[in-house]
Amino acid sequence: MLKIYGIKNCNSMKKAFDLLNELGLAYEFHDYKKQGIDAETVKKWLDEVGQDLILNKKGTTWRKLSEEQQQTALENQSNLISALTTHSSLIKRPVLQTEQAYIVGYDEAAYRTLK
Repeated sequence: MLKIYGIKNCNSMKKAFDLLNELGLAYEFHDYKKQGIDAETVKKWLDEVGQDLILNKKGTTWRKLSEEQQQTALENQSNLISALTTHSSLIKRPVLQTEQAYIVGYDEAAYRTLK
């Protein structure tokens, strides 16, 4: 079964939910605003797809961090995991976990290849 991570009230998430429903794909939703996100999951994402895909530098949460906080987050993976678990809005949405891989961000073409 697919598992999708994100925040309920997000345009990218709404598009993802709509498409998954249209395709008739069953999924489990993990709302990390309500449920939080654990360091082990974030580490797995970073190891699998890299920080450039996971870390949302375009969002307001990143821009609201001081330059010092941004630099600290980028110093090493441990600091980045701490930042992402503390400020879950720094995680690009959605993160869709399939049996084979992770699809980060709304990617209609990739979703349409799922069975």
